Amino acid sequence: MNRALASEMPAKARPLSEEYRIAAKAWVDLDGAARLLEETKTAVLSQRMKQQGDMPVSKAELIVKASPEWADFIQKMCKARTDANLAKVRLEWVRMKFQEWQAMDASARAEMRLGRH
Repeated sequence: MNRALASEMPAKARPLSEEYRIAAKAWVDLDGAARLLEETKTAVLSQRMKQQGDMPVSKAELIVKASPEWADFIQKMCKARTDANLAKVRLEWVRMKFQEWQAMDASARAEMRLGRH
């Protein structure tokens, strides 16, 4: 199936495998963005502390961590992780839909076998 067309289809018309692919891609992208912020936190802190000039490290750290820019960075980092977690939940929801469908399909087949005998 053409992925561009599948992404434009209404969710109800998409095969579960395509829903899963779309949800998985969203999670991977959001998780990558969150990890990038988390992994660069120390480097960003160090860069901002260095910009404070020649002063004790503890004072530079205090100034940076008290700044609105640092608060904004931390909020963005936390929001990115929350967004990634929400995307992961969506991915698991698609997996659960498939498992429910699989169970219902197996039950229907079992009922049909019982009805034939």
